[in-house]
Amino acid sequence: MRLQQLSLVLRLHYFWEKRWFLIALAIGTGMLSLPTPDGLTPQGHAVLTMAIVATILFVTEPIPLPSVALLIIVAEVILLGIDSTTVAKSLMNDSVLFIMGSLMLAVCVVKQKLDKRIAWYIVRMTGTKTVNVCFGISAVSGILASFIGEHTVAAMMLPVGITLISLTSEDPKRVRNLAVVLLFSISYGCSVAGIATPSGGARNAIMIGYWKEFFFDPTNPETQKYLISYLKWMIYAYPMFLIQLPLVTLVLVLSFRPEFRDLRRAVVKLRSQIEQEGAMSGGDWLSIIVFFLILVGWICFSDQLGMGTIAILGAVCFLVLGMVNWQDVNNGVNWGVVLLYAAAISMGLQMKDTGAAIWVAESFLETLKPLGADEGVGLWAAVSVLTTGVTNTMSNGAAVAVLGPIVLNLATAAGESPILLGFVTTISSAFAYLTVVGTPACTIVYSSGYLKTTDFLSVGWKMALLSTIVMLVAAWFYWPAIGV
Repeated sequence: MRLQQLSLVLRLHYFWEKRWFLIALAIGTGMLSLPTPDGLTPQGHAVLTMAIVATILFVTEPIPLPSVALLIIVAEVILLGIDSTTVAKSLMNDSVLFIMGSLMLAVCVVKQKLDKRIAWYIVRMTGTKTVNVCFGISAVSGILASFIGEHTVAAMMLPVGITLISLTSEDPKRVRNLAVVLLFSISYGCSVAGIATPSGGARNAIMIGYWKEFFFDPTNPETQKYLISYLKWMIYAYPMFLIQLPLVTLVLVLSFRPEFRDLRRAVVKLRSQIEQEGAMSGGDWLSIIVFFLILVGWICFSDQLGMGTIAILGAVCFLVLGMVNWQDVNNGVNWGVVLLYAAAISMGLQMKDTGAAIWVAESFLETLKPLGADEGVGLWAAVSVLTTGVTNTMSNGAAVAVLGPIVLNLATAAGESPILLGFVTTISSAFAYLTVVGTPACTIVYSSGYLKTTDFLSVGWKMALLSTIVMLVAAWFYWPAIGV
């Protein structure tokens, strides 16, 4: 009798743990049983259902996230009728190679103990107070990411954050909130910086291309304003990045109050370890040279070779030079995160190819007319909300690629400035704070194992709200003042 009761309890416990998985499947089944909405293809209906179910599973995490990735792959074959070979090809592109290569490079940085030296230099600038250290990490991450891209910097700074966490305490439970604050300081610092310059992200270059393609006429001098230069972009966007930097630290510290207000103990250990290691050796300088060459490759040759190829090449250099062995890389890389990001990109691609993304955008914008939000600040806010929602389910570059033409045509029809609405769309695509797969920077810090998917949601909405307010204030006051 007792065995039967114990068995019943275990079954109930299992179903309770998996309740969100069952709820997500029920929602998906219900959506698929509904008639396909007008203007949406059956494949678009299916992929939209997949995206909603996947988002629920990403947030609630009733099963391991790599399992969600595997389910996405299976669903693309079964529900969308795509050949499995085609699905397999969509899983591996340059972005996925970059994530994989970046995680491998992070292992190499830790192996060479460069993370400790970078952490030491940051602490020497900021002091040992936790708030100051977090701000310093966000500032260093952001300034670098504004010029060389958030993916690169997040991979480079991840070992720095982990070093400070592990030196504070080897028990993850004792530094739970501290870990969240330090790691989010990296990813959010990178995210708010991605808008600052054209080289901060592919989405910026995509919008610059749209402005030129849609509105520039060589025979009309008045259309010269649609040729946005590197410097002009910085004048529009860099102040927003600088304003958001302290907000990142403020939101994180208030949302996850760190267990340690001062990292003096960690810094003492860090200084002791660096003193024991002594001056930098030839191997240290060699690893710095290799990493510097990788950065140069990303900046100068990514257009020709792809950022992913360069990242993989850099990891191979570390392996060939004997500065790290494959066992270290194999054990240090979270391969499940690579699979997760690959599946998310594949699903985002299907959202675009099936027309589901465009259908969502057009349907959303249609609902604005009765609300009177089809012009002015209401329209700006609505476009921002739409872009924020889309960019949290697919890459920011894909979000701008899909929404850009719609928004620019909408601006013309509504009598709004295409430059202003273009900036609103592009900048809002950086508000991918809510999910693990929203941006590679979030995916990379999640790979540390210290974060939960619910952490992104609990603090992400605050960051998204503040970032939106900052952007709308800029659109209302700052951009018109400089001639938008």
